[in-house]
Amino acid sequence: MVLEYLILFIPFVIAILLGNIIIPYIMLITYKKRLFDPVDSRKLHQTIIPRLGGVAFVPVQCCLLAITVILVYKTNFVDLGVVTWEIFPMFIMLICGMVMLYIVGIADDLIGVSYKWKFVVQILVASLFPLGGLWINDLYGILFIDKLSPWVGIPFTMFLVVLIINAINLIDGLDGLCSGLVAIGCLVLGSLFAFYHAWIHALLAFITTGILISFFYFNVFGQSKRRRRIFMGDTGSMTLGYTMAFLAISFAMDNKSIKPFSEGAIVVALSTLIVPVFDVARVIIVRWFNKLPLFRADRSHLHHKLLRSGMSHQTAMMTIVGLSLFFCLFNILMVQYISNNIVVALDLVLWMIFTLAFNFVVNKKKEKQLETKPVVELESSNLSSKKDAKIGMPLVKKYNF
Repeated sequence: MVLEYLILFIPFVIAILLGNIIIPYIMLITYKKRLFDPVDSRKLHQTIIPRLGGVAFVPVQCCLLAITVILVYKTNFVDLGVVTWEIFPMFIMLICGMVMLYIVGIADDLIGVSYKWKFVVQILVASLFPLGGLWINDLYGILFIDKLSPWVGIPFTMFLVVLIINAINLIDGLDGLCSGLVAIGCLVLGSLFAFYHAWIHALLAFITTGILISFFYFNVFGQSKRRRRIFMGDTGSMTLGYTMAFLAISFAMDNKSIKPFSEGAIVVALSTLIVPVFDVARVIIVRWFNKLPLFRADRSHLHHKLLRSGMSHQTAMMTIVGLSLFFCLFNILMVQYISNNIVVALDLVLWMIFTLAFNFVVNKKKEKQLETKPVVELESSNLSSKKDAKIGMPLVKKYNF
């Protein structure tokens, strides 16, 4: 058992080291070539910052995963107990989809790609999972539904993949938020895969966590000397969303070749994605009721609400990451004692309470801002005597803006 955990720990550390080596070189190139994220009214940053940090993710993920698996198999270092004909097609399709999203993401970060074309590519890569044998075939009693036929499970899986990719993409609005959420999700799923001895899935999760730890530092804190930061861009957010979709669906699928059956698998798997998915669902529902374009960018996401409530950027980021970790731990604990339907209902109730609470805080703050008008006090330069004050000339003037 120690050897299995060793093959998880070593690539995890190597991923962190590779990130610390590769990302500074990416930053150097982006600054030299002036490849910066544009500043506009919707963006929270007001300085030039490069957005190609996600370029480092896919090469590290794919290369470390492939090299580690080949070395383990060739050297007979440890028996991973993997049914190769069942598992490897899933990973091959994963790599194909990641490469496609990687290319589209780089093109979008450099020259821009229409959301329609990105949507087409997302549907295409979502279809690769069922082709590799990966799809949700069991709802574990949610809505009192158990087994799913391929005619229902495969379209549902494709829908979930596209939803997760866009949810992770849209949540990338604060420094460290997307990388923090995905790192927490990968850490939780990786630990669960290791618990069930699904070593290759755990390996992918821990490699992804390692590269995200490096990126998190540069994204949030920047270089120690010049304090330069970098964004992941669509290259990073889309491929991370695809990775999370693969891990979550793999955990949720009832397939003994991946891991043993567990009653709360789908609830636990999707708990790692509750925050971004619920946030996107809320935004889309609000836009639909208000008859606004569903895909138009705005500032109505959860992190925008937290900022309007008075939180700093880092506090808002840590709050959302902490909320995601809470849902993960809460669901892992609850599925052992109560039914999946009740756990899902509790998740919805808790999310609504959290959202309504911050809506209340934001609205109260807006009311105070409207009631309190800024006053500029200017001392009168020609009132130096008590006599001037007695005849009714004010000592200060008030200007309302």
